[in-house]
Amino acid sequence: MLAEIITIGDEILIGQIVDTNSAWIAQELNNIGIRIKQISSVSDDREHILAALKEASKRADVILITGGLGPTKDDITKKTLADYFGVGFVENKDALDNVLQIFSRYNRPMLDVNRLQAQVPANCEVILNKNGTAPGMWFNVDGKIYVSMPGVPHEMMYMMEDSVIPKLKTSLKLPFIIHKTILTVGEGESYLAERIADIEDALPSYIKLAYLPKLGQVRLRLSAYGEDEVLLKEKINEFSAKIVERVANVVAAEEDIPVEKAILNYMEQKGFTLSVAESCTGGYISHLFTQHPGSSKVFFGGAVSYSYELKESILGVKNETLQKYGAVSEETATEMVQGALLNFKSDYAIAVTGIAGPDGGTPDKPVGTVWIAVANVNKMVVKKLTFGNKRHQNIERSAISALNMLNTLLH
Repeated sequence: MLAEIITIGDEILIGQIVDTNSAWIAQELNNIGIRIKQISSVSDDREHILAALKEASKRADVILITGGLGPTKDDITKKTLADYFGVGFVENKDALDNVLQIFSRYNRPMLDVNRLQAQVPANCEVILNKNGTAPGMWFNVDGKIYVSMPGVPHEMMYMMEDSVIPKLKTSLKLPFIIHKTILTVGEGESYLAERIADIEDALPSYIKLAYLPKLGQVRLRLSAYGEDEVLLKEKINEFSAKIVERVANVVAAEEDIPVEKAILNYMEQKGFTLSVAESCTGGYISHLFTQHPGSSKVFFGGAVSYSYELKESILGVKNETLQKYGAVSEETATEMVQGALLNFKSDYAIAVTGIAGPDGGTPDKPVGTVWIAVANVNKMVVKKLTFGNKRHQNIERSAISALNMLNTLLH
């Protein structure tokens, strides 16, 4: 069963907002056995929308549309859908009652333009919007299902969860889709592919392996498709176990989570604690950890010690070390991580110091030069890395490299 997602709105095409709706919808559909064939973004233009609907109907069984359902003149999705199906409009009582209740709740007068929200194409089934005035619309035409929903994320999500997903499950005979993700760090996809080539070649036709690389990490995602859920789970677990055994030295997690979450989970299980001493990453590593609920069970915190003065006063880096070797050096990174362990009383620590750019480099220390140290009381690893001249990328790469080094030290 194939689906296509169409997002409507000039604001997406000019980059004013990011289309997070499609990613969320794709995950929800995949969970119930519907695969996404294509995702498209189109402008607030009648002909563009009509062409997108026509093309989508050739590729997919289910077409989900978001956006363009507001009360203003630039919201033309509803009118265009009526034109596409060749029908007129009717006033839907349930949709009108919903709009009246919303305006009554906030004690505001309802304008004529808001009443028009209850006008829907004559051939649709209304999906009530419990969080807004624009109703969703369900069309079943020529064996194809079309669902139009608001573009406001929280309105769309509630509509999908409460109405659209349950209705799709009862309306369609859906296969099972089972995913299993293995998170690896510190080895490139080509090397991983070579190490597990024979396992990949032995996969049955209903199981696919995808390599999903990202900054020092590769997710190995096994996906099984079929009618027998028990068999799919059995086989995907069998092949997952073979891969994990083969590349155990680089496996960080056997689930689809970020590497920092895998580290938190492991450290919590072992009763370990962590602190950081950040310079060029400016708190980004701390952010990666603290965005996850429960991180305080492991993560103590640390210092963003940008200046020489704070490196000395908070972390205990020696003045002579900074004067002789500079802030971006193996010696300074070493004293930073030692200072974090000593002063913050954690079991493990990370220290990062470097030149994020775009300026500040020298011939012997160009922009992108980064020193990273990870340590516990018994062992320390210090590495020099050289990235490019893009500041944001250097910060992100430094943080991910530090996490990967810590993950290796932990295991």
